[in-house]
Amino acid sequence: MAQSNDIGIDLGTSNVVIYMKGHGIVFREPTVVAVDRDTRRIIAFGMEAYRMIGRAPSNIAIIRPLAQGNMIDFDLTNAMLRYDIAHVIGKRFFARPRAIMAVPAGIKDIEKKALISAMFDAGIRRTQLLDKNIAAALGAQLNFLGAYGSMIVDMSAGGSDIAVLYNGAVSVMSSIRVGGDHFDDAIVRYLRKKYNLLIGERTAEQVKIAIGGAMQRDPSVTMDVTGRNLLSGLPKTMSINSDEIYEALIENINDLIEGIQVIIERTPPQLASDIFEGGVTLTGGAAGLYGLAEAIGDVLKIPCRVAPEAKDCVVLGCARVLNEPAEMRFLLNRA
Repeated sequence: MAQSNDIGIDLGTSNVVIYMKGHGIVFREPTVVAVDRDTRRIIAFGMEAYRMIGRAPSNIAIIRPLAQGNMIDFDLTNAMLRYDIAHVIGKRFFARPRAIMAVPAGIKDIEKKALISAMFDAGIRRTQLLDKNIAAALGAQLNFLGAYGSMIVDMSAGGSDIAVLYNGAVSVMSSIRVGGDHFDDAIVRYLRKKYNLLIGERTAEQVKIAIGGAMQRDPSVTMDVTGRNLLSGLPKTMSINSDEIYEALIENINDLIEGIQVIIERTPPQLASDIFEGGVTLTGGAAGLYGLAEAIGDVLKIPCRVAPEAKDCVVLGCARVLNEPAEMRFLLNRA
């Protein structure tokens, strides 16, 4: 019997991740497209386009077609999806596969239709949509399919979705503009203001991963950072310590904690009781920031943890629906 090649897709702000049934995660590429500014001709997708950030000539624009969970460029999103799907299933196949795609809760009907149409053009027989918060909760193995409330904070590059789930559905939900890109921007602004040192977004991301944190490190650690001196215009390398990066990020961390607190205050008392018992679960790539779960737990006085394989929880949730269709089919009507 031929093995199914059905797929699950996390169409994220920073990365597209694809799971294939029976094979696991088979594709991970940045959600980036390089485009000629004059002709709109697409030059590169994914990692090839990502490597051009900070290096591309002025006539080439490096575009992320998704931002804050929304499609800001339909045509580029569709072209990117066709490129990604072709890499996974190939251009020749005997049976067009099915797909489960995680989408933001606030996606508009016209955007849903555009995504499904793009998937069909790429060779997908049928695409079903899954609420991204539900997918993340499934991937994190949260107990929310029955009469018990769970809280999840899915942190992507473009922002964070904070949701309380109950009986297989989203009960209370909000999106805030705090995510991996905002952390990077805060680091860029801090070094420019304090040291007149201009660094690129890729360097800022490296600084965030190496010495960034939601709590101060003990002992502090340092890192040499190279950028351009805004006064002289010449390259300059400086030693930056983790306490400074904590100072750069603390405003964003406080905004995130405040957003979680607001959702808890809006949650019905019985569900809030479940959350105080079960705690908050963080998913998404931005959840890996050093000390983030501890900082949230210290302020809100409730348990907080980072889910195992946090950056892949959404696509693993799609995989669970693919692998358990009878039990999970009802969730597909919630997107």
